[in-house]
Amino acid sequence: MEVLMPEPQIYVERTLAIIKPDVIDKEEEIEDVILRSGFRILQKRKLQLSPEQCSNFYAEQFGKMFFPNLTAYMSSGPIVAMVLARNCAVSYWKEMLGPSNSLRARITHPHSLRALYGTDELRNGLHGSVSISSAEKEIRFIFPEAILEPLPTGQRARDYLNLYVKPTLLAGLTALCKEKPADPM
Repeated sequence: MEVLMPEPQIYVERTLAIIKPDVIDKEEEIEDVILRSGFRILQKRKLQLSPEQCSNFYAEQFGKMFFPNLTAYMSSGPIVAMVLARNCAVSYWKEMLGPSNSLRARITHPHSLRALYGTDELRNGLHGSVSISSAEKEIRFIFPEAILEPLPTGQRARDYLNLYVKPTLLAGLTALCKEKPADPM
C-alpha cells in the first residue's frame, strides 16, 4: 500500500514592496533589480489608493507632521505593490531600500534604491515593511485574498525537517557516496 504524503512546502519570509507614484515609470528596472537580488515576486498589482485608503495604510504615522503630505503623495497616482519572498525578506529588502530620507541615502548608502530613485524624505520612491508582523498586516491590506501561512517554529520546524528535509538529504548524500563521482559538482 502506497502512503501519499503531502507535498512539502518551502516556507520563506515575505515582505511588501511598493513602487510609489513618482517612480512608476521605472517599474521594469526596479523589478529587474528585485529579481536579480534573489527575491521571487509572489503577487503583484497596480492600483491607485484613495486618500482614505492611504490614511488607513499609514495609520501608524497618524499625527505626525508629514502625515497629510504622505497620504496626498501616495494617492496622487498609481502604485505597484508586490509581495516579495526569500530568506530574510524583510531585513534584506530594508537593506536594499536604504534610509527613508533619499537625500541622506545618497550620502550614507549611495547604491541603495532610495538613493537611486528617491528625490527627498517624502518622495523616497519605494516602500518596505519594517517587520514581519507589519509585512503580514500590509500584505493583507493590499492583497486581501492572500493566504499567509505562519512560519513553523520550535517542534513544528523540527518535525518538518525530520519528515521532509533529512530523508531527502540522506538519500541524496547516500547516492552521491555510492557513485563517488570525480567532480561531484
